[in-house]
Amino acid sequence: MFEGIQFLNKELFWLMLLLPLAILWYVLKHKKQTAELKISSLKGFKITNSWLPKIKHLLFALRLIALALLITAIARPQTVDVSSKTKTTRGIDIVMAIDVSASMLAKDLSPNRLEALKKVAAEFIKGRPNDRIGLVEYAGESFTKTPITSDKSIVLRSLKDIKYNTIIEGGTAIGMGLATSVNRLKDSKAKSKIIILLTDGVNNSGFIDPKIASELALEYEIKTYTIGIGTNGTALTPVSVLSNGNFQYARAQVEIDEELLKEIAEVTGGKYFRATNNKKLEDIYNEINKLEKTEIEEFKFYNYEEKYRPIVLLAGLLLLLELLLRFTFFRSFV
Repeated sequence: MFEGIQFLNKELFWLMLLLPLAILWYVLKHKKQTAELKISSLKGFKITNSWLPKIKHLLFALRLIALALLITAIARPQTVDVSSKTKTTRGIDIVMAIDVSASMLAKDLSPNRLEALKKVAAEFIKGRPNDRIGLVEYAGESFTKTPITSDKSIVLRSLKDIKYNTIIEGGTAIGMGLATSVNRLKDSKAKSKIIILLTDGVNNSGFIDPKIASELALEYEIKTYTIGIGTNGTALTPVSVLSNGNFQYARAQVEIDEELLKEIAEVTGGKYFRATNNKKLEDIYNEINKLEKTEIEEFKFYNYEEKYRPIVLLAGLLLLLELLLRFTFFRSFV
Protein backbone atom coordinates (compact mmCIF):
# COMPACT_ATOMS: atom_id res chain seq x y z
CA MET A 1 0.00 0.00 0.00
CA PHE A 2 2.83 2.37 0.89
CA GLU A 3 5.28 1.45 -1.86
CA GLY A 4 7.11 4.54 -3.03
CA ILE A 5 5.62 6.59 -0.17
CA GLN A 6 7.57 8.50 2.44
CA PHE A 7 6.26 9.92 5.72
CA LEU A 8 6.94 13.54 6.63
CA ASN A 9 6.18 13.07 10.35
CA LYS A 10 7.23 9.47 10.81
CA GLU A 11 8.07 10.10 14.47
CA LEU A 12 4.30 10.17 15.13
CA PHE A 13 4.20 6.39 14.54
CA TRP A 14 5.13 6.17 18.23
CA LEU A 15 1.40 6.76 18.80
CA MET A 16 0.86 3.21 17.53
CA LEU A 17 1.86 2.14 21.07
CA LEU A 18 -1.62 3.30 22.07
CA LEU A 19 -3.13 0.37 20.20
CA PRO A 20 -1.90 -2.45 22.50
CA LEU A 21 -2.83 -0.27 25.51
CA ALA A 22 -6.33 0.15 24.09
CA ILE A 23 -6.59 -3.61 23.56
CA LEU A 24 -5.52 -4.28 27.17
CA TRP A 25 -8.02 -1.71 28.46
CA TYR A 26 -10.79 -3.29 26.38
CA VAL A 27 -10.04 -6.81 27.63
CA LEU A 28 -10.03 -5.73 31.29
CA LYS A 29 -13.21 -3.69 30.87
CA HIS A 30 -14.94 -6.58 29.10
CA LYS A 31 -14.16 -8.98 31.94
CA LYS A 32 -15.59 -6.59 34.55
CA GLN A 33 -18.78 -6.01 32.56
CA THR A 34 -19.40 -9.66 31.78
CA ALA A 35 -21.83 -11.39 34.16
CA GLU A 36 -22.08 -15.16 34.41
CA LEU A 37 -25.28 -17.09 35.05
CA LYS A 38 -25.10 -20.81 35.76
CA ILE A 39 -28.18 -22.88 35.09
CA SER A 40 -28.63 -26.63 34.90
CA SER A 41 -30.39 -26.64 31.55
CA LEU A 42 -31.16 -24.32 28.62
CA LYS A 43 -34.44 -26.12 27.95
CA GLY A 44 -37.32 -23.77 28.00
CA PHE A 45 -35.20 -20.82 26.76
CA LYS A 46 -35.71 -19.55 23.28
CA ILE A 47 -32.34 -18.30 21.90
CA THR A 48 -32.37 -15.95 18.96
CA ASN A 49 -29.61 -14.12 17.13
CA SER A 50 -27.00 -16.15 19.03
CA TRP A 51 -24.27 -15.09 16.55
CA LEU A 52 -24.46 -11.39 17.46
CA PRO A 53 -22.85 -11.61 20.93
CA LYS A 54 -20.03 -13.64 19.46
CA ILE A 55 -19.01 -10.99 16.96
CA LYS A 56 -19.70 -7.89 19.04
CA HIS A 57 -15.91 -7.41 19.39
CA LEU A 58 -16.03 -6.37 15.73
CA LEU A 59 -17.09 -2.91 16.90
CA PHE A 60 -13.90 -2.45 18.90
CA ALA A 61 -11.80 -3.85 16.02
CA LEU A 62 -13.31 -1.29 13.64
CA ARG A 63 -12.51 1.54 16.05
CA LEU A 64 -8.97 0.21 16.55
CA ILE A 65 -8.34 0.01 12.79
CA ALA A 66 -9.71 3.55 12.36
CA LEU A 67 -7.34 4.80 15.06
CA ALA A 68 -4.37 3.14 13.33
CA LEU A 69 -5.38 4.74 10.05
CA LEU A 70 -5.69 8.19 11.64
CA ILE A 71 -2.20 7.87 13.16
CA THR A 72 -0.90 6.90 9.73
CA ALA A 73 -2.64 9.91 8.20
CA ILE A 74 -1.16 12.46 10.63
CA ALA A 75 2.29 10.99 9.86
CA ARG A 76 1.79 12.69 6.45
CA PRO A 77 2.28 9.99 3.80
CA GLN A 78 3.35 11.52 0.49
CA THR A 79 5.03 10.64 -2.78
CA VAL A 80 7.90 12.69 -4.21
CA ASP A 81 8.57 13.10 -7.91
CA VAL A 82 12.15 14.37 -8.37
CA SER A 83 13.29 15.83 -11.67
CA SER A 84 16.63 17.48 -12.36
CA LYS A 85 18.10 19.86 -14.91
CA THR A 86 21.80 20.54 -15.39
CA LYS A 87 23.36 23.71 -16.66
CA THR A 88 27.00 24.37 -17.53
CA THR A 89 27.95 27.44 -15.52
CA ARG A 90 31.62 27.56 -16.39
CA GLY A 91 32.68 26.13 -19.74
CA ILE A 92 36.32 25.74 -20.72
CA ASP A 93 37.78 26.50 -24.13
CA ILE A 94 40.71 24.22 -24.96
CA VAL A 95 43.21 24.23 -27.82
CA MET A 96 45.42 21.19 -28.29
CA ALA A 97 48.65 22.14 -30.08
CA ILE A 98 50.18 18.99 -31.60
CA ASP A 99 53.70 18.61 -32.95
CA VAL A 100 53.54 16.79 -36.31
CA SER A 101 57.23 16.84 -37.21
CA ALA A 102 58.85 13.68 -38.56
CA SER A 103 60.33 12.82 -35.16
CA MET A 104 56.77 12.23 -33.88
CA LEU A 105 56.95 8.95 -35.85
CA ALA A 106 59.59 7.64 -33.42
CA LYS A 107 58.72 4.22 -32.03
CA ASP A 108 59.54 4.67 -28.34
CA LEU A 109 55.76 4.84 -27.84
CA SER A 110 53.53 2.25 -29.50
CA PRO A 111 53.00 2.22 -32.42
CA ASN A 112 54.65 5.65 -32.56
CA ARG A 113 54.45 8.95 -30.68
CA LEU A 114 51.86 10.56 -32.94
CA GLU A 115 49.45 7.61 -33.00
CA ALA A 116 49.79 7.10 -29.26
CA LEU A 117 48.97 10.76 -28.74
CA LYS A 118 45.93 10.64 -31.04
CA LYS A 119 44.48 7.69 -29.14
CA VAL A 120 44.88 9.35 -25.73
CA ALA A 121 43.75 12.76 -26.99
CA ALA A 122 40.58 11.22 -28.45
CA GLU A 123 39.61 9.82 -25.04
CA PHE A 124 40.35 13.19 -23.46
CA ILE A 125 38.05 14.94 -25.96
CA LYS A 126 35.25 12.44 -25.37
CA GLY A 127 35.52 13.11 -21.65
CA ARG A 128 34.91 16.88 -22.07
CA PRO A 129 31.27 17.01 -23.31
CA ASN A 130 30.64 20.51 -21.96
CA ASP A 131 33.75 22.23 -23.32
CA ARG A 132 34.76 23.68 -26.68
CA ILE A 133 37.92 22.22 -28.18
CA GLY A 134 40.14 23.21 -31.13
CA LEU A 135 43.21 21.68 -32.76
CA VAL A 136 46.45 23.31 -33.93
CA GLU A 137 49.15 21.49 -35.89
CA TYR A 138 52.72 22.67 -36.01
CA ALA A 139 56.14 21.58 -37.21
CA GLY A 140 58.40 24.21 -38.82
CA GLU A 141 55.24 26.35 -39.17
CA SER A 142 51.75 26.12 -37.70
CA PHE A 143 48.11 26.31 -38.72
CA THR A 144 44.67 25.77 -37.23
CA LYS A 145 43.35 22.30 -37.94
CA THR A 146 39.99 22.91 -36.22
CA PRO A 147 38.72 26.16 -34.62
CA ILE A 148 37.28 25.78 -31.13
CA THR A 149 33.92 24.08 -31.36
CA SER A 150 31.48 22.23 -29.14
CA ASP A 151 30.89 19.62 -31.87
CA LYS A 152 33.11 16.79 -30.67
CA SER A 153 32.48 14.69 -33.77
CA ILE A 154 34.20 17.34 -35.89
CA VAL A 155 37.16 17.54 -33.52
CA LEU A 156 37.52 13.75 -33.38
CA ARG A 157 37.45 13.46 -37.18
CA SER A 158 40.08 16.18 -37.50
CA LEU A 159 42.24 14.49 -34.87
CA LYS A 160 42.01 11.19 -36.72
CA ASP A 161 43.16 12.90 -39.93
CA ILE A 162 46.29 14.35 -38.33
CA LYS A 163 49.42 12.72 -39.72
CA TYR A 164 52.92 13.57 -40.77
CA ASN A 165 53.14 15.17 -44.19
CA THR A 166 55.67 17.04 -46.27
CA ILE A 167 53.36 20.00 -46.90
CA ILE A 168 54.24 21.60 -43.59
CA GLU A 169 57.79 22.90 -43.38
CA GLY A 170 60.08 20.66 -41.37
CA GLY A 171 61.40 21.50 -37.93
CA THR A 172 59.82 22.28 -34.57
CA ALA A 173 58.41 25.79 -34.14
CA ILE A 174 57.15 25.71 -30.55
CA GLY A 175 56.69 29.47 -30.51
CA MET A 176 54.57 29.36 -33.68
CA GLY A 177 52.40 26.54 -32.36
CA LEU A 178 51.82 28.38 -29.10
CA ALA A 179 51.14 31.71 -30.80
CA THR A 180 48.58 30.18 -33.17
CA SER A 181 46.84 28.55 -30.22
CA VAL A 182 46.75 31.88 -28.37
CA ASN A 183 45.24 33.50 -31.44
CA ARG A 184 42.45 30.90 -31.44
CA LEU A 185 41.60 31.66 -27.80
CA LYS A 186 42.27 35.37 -27.31
CA ASP A 187 38.72 36.44 -28.27
CA SER A 188 37.05 33.63 -26.37
CA LYS A 189 34.41 34.64 -23.81
CA ALA A 190 34.92 31.48 -21.76
CA LYS A 191 35.80 31.98 -18.11
CA SER A 192 38.63 29.49 -18.42
CA LYS A 193 40.96 29.09 -21.43
CA ILE A 194 43.75 26.53 -21.68
CA ILE A 195 46.29 25.26 -24.18
CA ILE A 196 47.74 21.76 -24.14
CA LEU A 197 50.99 21.97 -26.10
CA LEU A 198 52.83 18.75 -26.92
CA THR A 199 56.25 18.39 -28.53
CA ASP A 200 59.08 15.89 -28.75
CA GLY A 201 61.92 18.26 -29.60
CA VAL A 202 63.48 21.68 -29.25
CA ASN A 203 62.43 24.97 -30.77
CA ASN A 204 64.47 25.24 -33.99
CA SER A 205 62.12 26.91 -36.48
CA GLY A 206 59.61 29.70 -36.82
CA PHE A 207 59.83 33.46 -36.43
CA ILE A 208 58.04 33.79 -33.06
CA ASP A 209 60.06 33.32 -29.88
CA PRO A 210 58.30 30.83 -27.51
CA LYS A 211 58.89 33.22 -24.59
CA ILE A 212 57.05 36.01 -26.41
CA ALA A 213 54.23 33.58 -27.23
CA SER A 214 53.99 32.59 -23.57
CA GLU A 215 53.77 36.28 -22.58
CA LEU A 216 50.89 36.66 -25.02
CA ALA A 217 49.17 33.68 -23.39
CA LEU A 218 49.65 35.33 -20.00
CA GLU A 219 48.22 38.63 -21.28
CA TYR A 220 45.06 36.88 -22.46
CA GLU A 221 44.88 34.78 -19.27
CA ILE A 222 45.40 31.51 -21.13
CA LYS A 223 46.84 28.72 -19.02
CA THR A 224 49.25 26.43 -20.86
CA TYR A 225 50.01 22.81 -20.04
CA THR A 226 53.14 21.58 -21.79
CA ILE A 227 54.01 17.96 -22.49
CA GLY A 228 57.38 16.61 -23.57
CA ILE A 229 56.89 13.25 -25.27
CA GLY A 230 59.72 10.78 -25.72
CA THR A 231 61.69 8.23 -23.76
CA ASN A 232 64.87 8.98 -21.83
CA GLY A 233 67.90 8.04 -23.90
CA THR A 234 67.59 6.92 -27.51
CA ALA A 235 64.63 5.92 -29.68
CA LEU A 236 64.02 4.45 -33.14
CA THR A 237 63.54 7.65 -35.13
CA PRO A 238 63.09 8.42 -38.85
CA VAL A 239 66.45 9.58 -40.21
CA SER A 240 65.91 9.47 -43.97
CA VAL A 241 63.41 8.60 -46.70
CA LEU A 242 63.99 5.49 -48.83
CA SER A 243 63.43 5.39 -52.59
CA ASN A 244 60.04 3.71 -52.05
CA GLY A 245 58.88 6.62 -49.90
CA ASN A 246 59.17 4.79 -46.58
CA PHE A 247 61.23 6.08 -43.68
CA GLN A 248 64.52 4.55 -42.69
CA TYR A 249 64.77 4.28 -38.91
CA ALA A 250 67.84 4.43 -36.69
CA ARG A 251 68.43 4.97 -33.02
CA ALA A 252 68.79 8.64 -32.19
CA GLN A 253 69.13 10.63 -28.98
CA VAL A 254 65.86 12.03 -27.64
CA GLU A 255 66.26 15.77 -27.12
CA ILE A 256 63.46 17.74 -25.51
CA ASP A 257 63.84 21.34 -24.38
CA GLU A 258 62.35 20.69 -20.97
CA GLU A 259 63.59 23.98 -19.53
CA LEU A 260 61.66 25.91 -22.17
CA LEU A 261 58.51 23.84 -21.68
CA LYS A 262 58.71 24.28 -17.90
CA GLU A 263 59.12 28.03 -18.31
CA ILE A 264 56.11 28.32 -20.63
CA ALA A 265 53.96 26.39 -18.15
CA GLU A 266 55.20 28.37 -15.16
CA VAL A 267 54.70 31.79 -16.79
CA THR A 268 51.11 30.99 -17.81
CA GLY A 269 50.08 29.25 -14.60
CA GLY A 270 50.06 25.76 -16.12
CA LYS A 271 52.15 22.67 -15.51
CA TYR A 272 54.83 20.70 -17.34
CA PHE A 273 54.66 16.93 -17.86
CA ARG A 274 57.01 14.35 -19.36
CA ALA A 275 55.53 11.35 -21.20
CA THR A 276 58.11 8.60 -21.62
CA ASN A 277 55.65 5.81 -22.53
CA ASN A 278 52.01 5.19 -23.45
CA LYS A 279 50.84 4.74 -19.86
CA LYS A 280 52.53 7.94 -18.70
CA LEU A 281 50.97 9.87 -21.57
CA GLU A 282 47.53 8.55 -20.63
CA ASP A 283 48.09 9.47 -16.97
CA ILE A 284 49.10 13.01 -17.96
CA TYR A 285 45.88 13.65 -19.87
CA ASN A 286 43.87 12.14 -17.02
CA GLU A 287 45.57 14.53 -14.59
CA ILE A 288 44.88 17.54 -16.82
CA ASN A 289 41.28 16.36 -17.08
CA LYS A 290 41.03 16.41 -13.27
CA LEU A 291 42.80 19.75 -12.91
CA GLU A 292 40.46 21.48 -15.36
CA LYS A 293 36.95 20.75 -14.18
CA THR A 294 33.94 22.32 -15.84
CA GLU A 295 31.47 23.67 -13.29
CA ILE A 296 28.04 22.09 -13.70
CA GLU A 297 25.02 23.49 -11.87
CA GLU A 298 22.24 21.02 -11.15
CA PHE A 299 18.69 22.08 -10.40
CA LYS A 300 16.39 19.60 -8.68
CA PHE A 301 12.62 20.00 -8.70
CA TYR A 302 10.49 18.21 -6.08
CA ASN A 303 6.78 17.59 -6.65
CA TYR A 304 5.07 16.38 -3.45
CA GLU A 305 1.68 14.65 -3.56
CA GLU A 306 -0.13 14.14 -0.24
CA LYS A 307 -1.61 10.67 0.31
CA TYR A 308 -3.32 11.10 3.70
CA ARG A 309 -6.77 12.07 2.36
CA PRO A 310 -7.94 8.56 1.27
CA ILE A 311 -6.62 7.16 4.57
CA VAL A 312 -8.64 9.70 6.59
CA LEU A 313 -11.69 8.95 4.45
CA LEU A 314 -11.32 5.20 5.08
CA ALA A 315 -10.94 5.80 8.83
CA GLY A 316 -14.10 7.93 8.79
CA LEU A 317 -16.05 5.23 6.96
CA LEU A 318 -14.94 2.62 9.51
CA LEU A 319 -16.04 4.85 12.40
CA LEU A 320 -19.37 5.49 10.68
CA LEU A 321 -19.84 1.75 10.14
CA GLU A 322 -19.04 1.13 13.80
CA LEU A 323 -21.69 3.66 14.90
CA LEU A 324 -24.32 2.20 12.57
CA LEU A 325 -23.69 -1.31 13.84
CA ARG A 326 -23.63 -0.15 17.46
CA PHE A 327 -27.05 1.48 17.25
CA THR A 328 -28.70 -1.14 15.01
CA PHE A 329 -27.65 -4.80 15.10
CA PHE A 330 -25.67 -4.58 18.39
CA ARG A 331 -27.93 -2.16 20.24
CA SER A 332 -28.97 -4.78 22.79
CA PHE A 333 -25.42 -6.04 23.41
CA VAL A 334 -23.28 -2.95 23.90
